[in-house]
This record gives sequence, structure tokens and C-alpha cells, in this order.
Amino acid sequence: MRNAVATEVIAIIAQQAMIAPEEVQLGMTLDQLGFDSLVLVEALFAIEEKFNITVPYNANEPGEAEFDISSIGAVIAGVEALVAAQG
Repeated sequence: MRNAVATEVIAIIAQQAMIAPEEVQLGMTLDQLGFDSLVLVEALFAIEEKFNITVPYNANEPGEAEFDISSIGAVIAGVEALVAAQG
């Protein structure tokens, strides 16, 4: 059972990937879903807007990012941490 944050993040990622949310697995990478840098940025903006957070990710310097985008589960964990820190 997924929590509300995970459900919303998966819905946003699925929408950007143009697939059903049920097809998104926690171990998948964004590359596996066909994300390029533009789609990634659009997804991160949608996540920021949905949760009223700022994701510490710079598309110009992805190797320097403080936000783990290595898998869907990592993205969810990062968003959960940002939401929790926000109070």
C-alpha cells in the first residue's frame, strides 16, 4: 500500500511518461520510462507545484544534484523528506 505522497509522485511520473500509474514500479529508472532532461524538468516542476516544495536539482549540473533521481523509489523518498522537512 502506497502513501499519499508516493501515489501523487507516481501519478505525476506516469503522466509525464504517458503510461498508467500501475505500470510504474519503484525500482524503475527514469531512463527506463523514456525520460529525457526536458521531461525530467517538467516532472520535477509538477512535483514542486503539487507539494509546494523546492526540489534541489539543477538540470544544468545533474551530477551535482542533492536530489537522488536514480529510481522512482529514490524520487519518492526525496519528495517525502522534503515534505516532512517543510512541516
